[in-house]
Amino acid sequence: MNHRSKFQTLLLVFMAVAFAAVAAPPKREFYEIKIYQLKNPDQQARIEAYLKDAYIPAMHRAGIKNVGVFKPVASDTMAGKLIYVFTPLKSLEQLLDMPKTLAKDAAYASAGKDYIDAEYKNPPYARYETIVLQAFTGMPMHKKPGLTGPKADRVYELRSYEGHTEKIYQNKVKMFNDGGEVPLFERLGFNAVFYAEVIAGSHQPNLMYMTTFDNKASRDEHWKAFSADAEWNKLKVNPEYQNNVSKNTSFFLTPTDYSDI
Repeated sequence: MNHRSKFQTLLLVFMAVAFAAVAAPPKREFYEIKIYQLKNPDQQARIEAYLKDAYIPAMHRAGIKNVGVFKPVASDTMAGKLIYVFTPLKSLEQLLDMPKTLAKDAAYASAGKDYIDAEYKNPPYARYETIVLQAFTGMPMHKKPGLTGPKADRVYELRSYEGHTEKIYQNKVKMFNDGGEVPLFERLGFNAVFYAEVIAGSHQPNLMYMTTFDNKASRDEHWKAFSADAEWNKLKVNPEYQNNVSKNTSFFLTPTDYSDI
């Protein structure tokens, strides 16, 4: 084989590899949402110090750039009692390996000592819940919201849609992915962080997603536009997607000043 033939062969191989990379859809991320339950302001201060000084820096060192930390809005009766932590992951293996990763991180051990080595009679939290999710095919990777207003004014809406059965729940997932809900939210500027299926959690079957707004007024304006949108009004009466949600719950959150998202 002459040099020209070798070059042509290599070029074809390169083009095939490049085409395959472009043609292959992005891998669907996994997400962990950890919800800390707190008894008092001291526990809240300790958890926030741990997240800010130990956990988030450790996640950054592990290659996880965007960790979200949120608290219920001040008007919520759960304000001061819950803290939500959103961690995006490339795979379930990364989630399973995270304890080992943290165990090898000396800076994490030092900065997180109060949390890690807390005594039984003085724990930093009352309990926590963990929810594991996989991103929708319609939005396989999370996004940082394109907001410009002050963090203190922002409203992040975490929604949970529960289904009557697994089959009916999957119909609602299909409504987002194939029916057009995800691009509809995108067109109307809802600044979604993620859409995902819950694969492990206390309320199943269900999906969850998070949309973000500069403030409460902006949130209300966006939902008003959504309700009036012709595409939505056509989609919601489509016989294929009827009665596919048994319970819809919204949690209104605000990001901490040290949250990446």
